[in-house]
Amino acid sequence: MKEGREIDPFPLDEVAGQAHLVERHWTAGVPALRRYFEALLMVAAVTLLGLVIAPRWGTSAVDLLFLPAVIVAAIRGGRGASLLAAAASTLAYNFFFTAPRLSLRIDDPTEFATVLVLFGVALVTSQLAASVRREAEAARAHAERNATIAGLARRLLGCTSEEDVLAASTVELAKVFGGNAVLVGGPPARLLGSSPPGVQLTPSDIATAGLVLDTGQPAGRGLDRALPVEWQFHPIRSGETVLAVAGLARDDGAPAVVADQFALLGSLLDQVALALERSRLERDAQEFARTRERDRVRSALLASIGDDLRPPLKAITDASRQLRREGEARRELLSEIDAAGAKLDRYLTGLADLGSDEPQRPVSIGDVTIDLFQRSVSRGGRAVRLTPKEFGILAELAKHRGRVLTHAHLLRAVWGPAQEKHTDYLRVAVRGLRQKLEADPAHPALIINEPAVGYRLASETPALAGTD
Repeated sequence: MKEGREIDPFPLDEVAGQAHLVERHWTAGVPALRRYFEALLMVAAVTLLGLVIAPRWGTSAVDLLFLPAVIVAAIRGGRGASLLAAAASTLAYNFFFTAPRLSLRIDDPTEFATVLVLFGVALVTSQLAASVRREAEAARAHAERNATIAGLARRLLGCTSEEDVLAASTVELAKVFGGNAVLVGGPPARLLGSSPPGVQLTPSDIATAGLVLDTGQPAGRGLDRALPVEWQFHPIRSGETVLAVAGLARDDGAPAVVADQFALLGSLLDQVALALERSRLERDAQEFARTRERDRVRSALLASIGDDLRPPLKAITDASRQLRREGEARRELLSEIDAAGAKLDRYLTGLADLGSDEPQRPVSIGDVTIDLFQRSVSRGGRAVRLTPKEFGILAELAKHRGRVLTHAHLLRAVWGPAQEKHTDYLRVAVRGLRQKLEADPAHPALIINEPAVGYRLASETPALAGTD
């Protein structure tokens, strides 16, 4: 999981930084010309109303009538419409309500000051109204974003396996961003899941996903590191480790994620990373429990074999000795029986040792201690958590400490005979072991590579050795 990192689903400092994006999104549904026309229409209506009341009550109250029009224009049309309404209100008041009438010329200094004050108040009011509208829309976007993240988190919480996490993640990502979604794992890069099902990636798509896996930096359509691919790939991180890569694409060829959606995507991918880590930890725990149970059953079975076979073996050897004393059988035949009995007794002793529940002596190399019986590893006195595959490799090397074990041997012992040609699996696991156990992973001294052959475990206190 992400150690020492708390996920803020919507950082507050992003609200101010993206306010103009929120405003642009909110007003995108209303055409610009329509917003400006509505602003002018409201100013015209207020002007007509002023022309009606001015003969009876004078022009002193008319200027206040224009402020509501400016406020409504700011709320409905945004900053541009509000500025147009402020300017139009000032010109209308000057043209119709200051002497000389029906002219933009102003003879009375008092009325000139009134016009300036009207414009200033209208301008400030429009900006305040637009700012309030932006804050309201930012809060709404905040709530929608939190709801999206919470919805994904709830769905992932109900997943019981990594396959369920992959399926739920691709479905939700495709739904949120309105396109196609894939998850790619590795190395080597390979498709783990997609929405809709059946999505196929081209070799260039796979290569781009592999680049993101290696570098941990987004790449693809619409990004700075643009490549000739239809997909946009983003890393799914746990600390400094890239767990997988999320790919997004739209059917219309437009970038699947734009700049103002990166923060939302990052929060969603953090939730996916947490779910993947949880499912993999649960899988490792289950595999470890199965291994411990298998070892317990094996020990019990080996002990049972020894207990069951020793009595009849003893009876056979005793009968052979009796026949030898009585001289009633051929000596050559009795010698063969005695030799076979002794050999079988040694085999049973070896089986008993393998099945013994007594603690075995740990293997210590420098500050690294490997306890094969307890299936534990420590470095500098602190426990080191290994995956089952990593421990399997380390245990096999420890059993043959100082000897070079071929790639095929390690793959066959840990992954099984069907995987003995997949050396990339072995390299990834050895890299993980070195990151956890070596003082300097770039210059390994504990797990030493023999080029084109295999690996061996150092037989003495580690000294710097070559890398693969």
